[in-house]
Amino acid sequence: MALSPSDLVKQLVEAGVHFGHRVSRWNPKMEPYIHGKRNMIHIIDVKQTLGGILRAKKLIAATVAQGKDVLFVGTKRQARHAVEAESQRCGMHYVSERWLGGTLTNFRTIRARLNRLDELDKLWETGAIEAGYSKKMKATLGRERDKIKTNLEGIRKMERVPGLMVLIDVRREHIAVKEARKLGVKTIAIVDTDCDPDPIDLPIPGNDDAMRAIELILHELAEAAIDGKQTRPDKGDKVDNTPEGQRRRSARSQFRAEDGKPGEEPAVPVENAPAETVVAATGA
Repeated sequence: MALSPSDLVKQLVEAGVHFGHRVSRWNPKMEPYIHGKRNMIHIIDVKQTLGGILRAKKLIAATVAQGKDVLFVGTKRQARHAVEAESQRCGMHYVSERWLGGTLTNFRTIRARLNRLDELDKLWETGAIEAGYSKKMKATLGRERDKIKTNLEGIRKMERVPGLMVLIDVRREHIAVKEARKLGVKTIAIVDTDCDPDPIDLPIPGNDDAMRAIELILHELAEAAIDGKQTRPDKGDKVDNTPEGQRRRSARSQFRAEDGKPGEEPAVPVENAPAETVVAATGA
C-alpha cells in the first residue's frame, strides 16, 4: 500500500535519503538538488526527492497502463534484494546481479542464452539428465545452468524492449543508461550528489547507498506499476507500441527502439510536505 506524502517524507528522512556524499566528491550538475552542506557533507533537498517520486509514479502508472513493461536495474549490494523483491511483487522485469553489455542492444544473443536455459531446465524436469549424461557432463551442464540463471533470471520473460527503466546508482549502471538512451527508452533513477543527472529523463535525488531509503522508493514505484496494471487493456487485445505515424516493424525486429528522442514529462505538482520535518532533518 502506498504511503501518504507526509508519511513518506518522514520515513525517507529517518532512512537518511537526504545524506549525500562529501563535498569534495560532488558533481556540480547536482547543485539544483542540494539543500546545503553540513559537516562537509551535502544535504539533498527532500522536497525535490518527494517531487521526483511523485512524477516517477505518474510516469510508471501511465507507461504500464499502455501495456508496456518496466525494467528495474540495481546490481549493488544495497539495492539487490529490494530490486528483486519489488520487481517480483509488481510482476516486472529486473537485473540484480550483473548488467551484461548488450542486454538491450544485442537482445537476440541474450534471448538465445535464455532459450538455452529453457533447454537445460527441461533436462532436469524430465529426468533426462540422470539417464543420458555422465556425472562429469551433468556437473558441467549444472554450472552452465546456474550461471545463466544467476545473470538472466530477472529478464527471462522479457520479449520486447521495456517502456521504462528504473535504475539505482547511475555511476555503477552507466552501461545500462547508455543502452537505454541508444534505444530511446525513458529512464528513472535515484541520483546521488556524485552522479550526473543529465542522461536521466526523470531523476530522483537521494542517497543511493541507504538500503532503507532504496526500499521505500522502490516500494512506491512498484505500487504505481501495480496500479497501472489494473487499467491495462484486456489481455486479448494486442497492444500496439508503435508511435503514431511510424511504420510498423516486423516481428523479427520488434525489439528495436522506438524512433525519436524521448520527450519530457509534464511536471506534477508536489504536495507540500511538513516544513518542520524537512527543516529538522536537513539541519537548515
